[in-house]
Amino acid sequence: MTDTIAPDRTAELDAKTDALTAQVQFLADGAVEQRRRRISMEELQADLTPIATAAIGNVAIALDEAEIDPADIVSLAIRVAENAELLEKAVAQLESINDLVVDVMPIVKQGIELAIEKAAMLEEAGYFDFIEAGIGVIDRVVTGYSKEDVEALGDNVVQMLDIVKDLTQPDMLAVTQRMLDVVHKQAEISSETVTEPPSLFALAGKVRDPEVRMGIGRALDTLKAVSGGADNTPQEPDDNQPTPMEVHDAGNSDS
Repeated sequence: MTDTIAPDRTAELDAKTDALTAQVQFLADGAVEQRRRRISMEELQADLTPIATAAIGNVAIALDEAEIDPADIVSLAIRVAENAELLEKAVAQLESINDLVVDVMPIVKQGIELAIEKAAMLEEAGYFDFIEAGIGVIDRVVTGYSKEDVEALGDNVVQMLDIVKDLTQPDMLAVTQRMLDVVHKQAEISSETVTEPPSLFALAGKVRDPEVRMGIGRALDTLKAVSGGADNTPQEPDDNQPTPMEVHDAGNSDS
């Protein structure tokens, strides 16, 4: 029975010894930590003491030179106390402004990013180059025209717009397009074939063509209308009217 109890007491004593050792170790670690903190505070105090001493001395010198009246300090403190509510409202407004700035900043940031992206797209599309060229054109206009020229242009701008309006009518556009097509076609023919200038007889032979006579007649009527003739209405050419060449041939045959 005694042999059975002895091992139990030994185990109990070992457990208590281990617990006591752990507590002693905890206390020792705490003491080490306290000592470390005390040393840190002493070093901080040693570092700050000269700085604080110098700062207090500088403040004392500044106060002596400033000659501050204690009554002014008391008056300021009284005014601050009297306007404490106003100061509180001002602080509340500042807090509201700060909250507004915090809420608006993401929107502003997003807007700036979109503006930068749009500007990059416009630059890639060539809008900025176009604007720069347009500014150059405006600069040339400003340097090339006087104030009187611009005023005269303003007086005639309505008439110019009427001319542009007439030129943009479908029939005028069609005539212009036909003229351009003919000019381009004749330019291509001239570039592809090298021929001698036509003689006077060749030109007279082309006049026999009704379409050529039709074109010459219309051109003459247009010139007459532009020159301010009495009758500005173009007349249709008479296909039966003899050409100068035909008149000449008829005169030779009679003789």
